[in-house]
Amino acid sequence: MSHIPVLLNESISYLITKKDGIYIDATFGYGGHSKKILESISPNGLLIAIDRDINAINEGKKNFANIDNFKLYHSNFSQINEILKNLNISKVDGILFDFGVSSMQIDNPERGFSYNSDAFLDMRMDQTQKLSAYDVINTYSEEQLCFIIKEYGEERFAKKIARKIVETRTKNEIKTCGQLNEIVNSVVPKPRDGSNPARRTFQAIRIEVNDELGEIKEALNKAIDILNSGGRICAISFHSLEDRIVKEFFRFESLSCICPKDIPVCVCNKTKTLDIITKKPITPSQEELQINKRSHSAKLRVAQKI
Repeated sequence: MSHIPVLLNESISYLITKKDGIYIDATFGYGGHSKKILESISPNGLLIAIDRDINAINEGKKNFANIDNFKLYHSNFSQINEILKNLNISKVDGILFDFGVSSMQIDNPERGFSYNSDAFLDMRMDQTQKLSAYDVINTYSEEQLCFIIKEYGEERFAKKIARKIVETRTKNEIKTCGQLNEIVNSVVPKPRDGSNPARRTFQAIRIEVNDELGEIKEALNKAIDILNSGGRICAISFHSLEDRIVKEFFRFESLSCICPKDIPVCVCNKTKTLDIITKKPITPSQEELQINKRSHSAKLRVAQKI
């Protein structure tokens, strides 16, 4: 399947405020957003792209070779300030986040992200890290598994799934996506929409393996520190947990006071750092939905540093 960047025109139109500015594509992937950013800035501008997946980095080095105003780094986006420090850059004019798993990772069955494959339980976005889905499934306690599947997968059958995983692994290790898929399907009723009951569990395990929500929180906090006044954060999320983090972060940073309403004088010393640009999230058009079914849950939120 060819890669189609989600909310491409919308995200870049909000992101670019200066043609000669410095921008960060915090989730490079196939480079679809990066290509559009480079087309939208002048030769005096600069794009810094980041990805934690070494396969994405290697492809990017081939496809984006010999571009003077482009830098590509293998790193987590929570490390953006360290990357800028290495470049002797203190501030940027915009940061684009595109959260979640990429098509490159899902479509490669060997990466172990998909319940439709029988690959080894991997799910590591960064294959240099140690923790894999295999480790989570075979070493976490029943209580830990239940919490992860319930909180990160928003799965109401989490307790049954966790119990079945532990019961199964006492006899034999659970090594493949196919085995985990069978376990979940054995205890969770088939949804009315015909979707695979294992979808939420796989999402939950993937989020745990890659500390996705922790990475998002850390990166958003660091983003404010490195933005110029007038610089923007554009964040594309794909499920409710990601979107909730972005929404609550933007809302909190847009407040100038968090004191209780019954206190006549502000004592909290809260400083407003952001203006929310998109009062409601931007979602894909009908045209985009027809072209790219994977975009259906995408939401773009934008805020600007004051």
